[in-house]
Amino acid sequence: MKIGILNGGGDCPGLNAVTEAVLRAAIHYNHDVWGIHKGWEGLLDPLPLIELKEKDVDLLRVHGGSILCTSRTNPYKNKTGPKRLVENFKNLDLDALIVVGGDDTLGAARKLYRDFKLNIIGVPKTIDNDLSATDYTFGFDTAVENARDVVLKCHETAEATERVIFVEVMGRESGWIAMETGKCGCAHLTLIPEFPMPTEEVCDRVKAIYQKHGYGIVVVAEGFPMMIDSKDDPKIGEIDEFGHPKLGGVGEFLADVVKKNTGISSRVQIVGYVQRAGIPTAFDIRLSTHFGLKAVSLVNKKKFGRMVALRGNKFTDAPLAEAVSKSKKVDKKRWKQAQILFY
Repeated sequence: MKIGILNGGGDCPGLNAVTEAVLRAAIHYNHDVWGIHKGWEGLLDPLPLIELKEKDVDLLRVHGGSILCTSRTNPYKNKTGPKRLVENFKNLDLDALIVVGGDDTLGAARKLYRDFKLNIIGVPKTIDNDLSATDYTFGFDTAVENARDVVLKCHETAEATERVIFVEVMGRESGWIAMETGKCGCAHLTLIPEFPMPTEEVCDRVKAIYQKHGYGIVVVAEGFPMMIDSKDDPKIGEIDEFGHPKLGGVGEFLADVVKKNTGISSRVQIVGYVQRAGIPTAFDIRLSTHFGLKAVSLVNKKKFGRMVALRGNKFTDAPLAEAVSKSKKVDKKRWKQAQILFY
């Protein structure tokens, strides 16, 4: 069989590990693997396929980034896009397509399977860990570790200068990164999208933390909704192809509010793209590798329209429709447990 593989959405630690695992499994089953450059964009244009050989993936699993590159292209943005993509899939003589991505990318994959019965298998990739039907997505563990390292360093400078530092991490609608970073980085307060807090309460909490410790570390997810007057609400940034506004700036906004209302010297540290960078953690390498192997197994069985998943300690699969049916949020019970560790 001729198998295509593409990466959609943001870059993520473990993308190369999936690619290596898919190729090695395909070789084992006498299949060919072709890389598609820049995600869905590579099938819409189309761009030349990248034939992958075993020599191309030596030690690839321990490298960050993606040799195939990725993009936030939405094949359903244009009415002719889906049909053109399917035609290109056929013209390239592909027998199956392994799509590695998050909710937007796999949402498009689900529609392509629903509308055209395209031979698609999904692999869950997102540092946000917000995909349903799987306990973990690869990239999340590395993102938390990268963000935690920043938080721990901020403790030192915040204590030395007697300041409060707001550490802004990624997380549009789900606060998994922020919550786990706050726990592992010993933050004094963590703010996540699922549980809003009025800015007045944020100020009161920060003031109490400062009085107790002489400094403070607050981890805040970029999607944390600020419960303030609309006239003070930060402006929404540019919109991507999936309709999401570009986020960022909540940390700076809150630091200014706290300084203005409490007089406490406050700063902001945006972790940003560092969360996506570097060598994947051992957990993410294992997870992405097993996902890649499982994806090829599903291709062999022609179980298309499904996504590989980790549930408990078992690698399994689920319908793409289930995987993208809703965003996986931090639940109230998990959040209450986390509060015990904050100060």
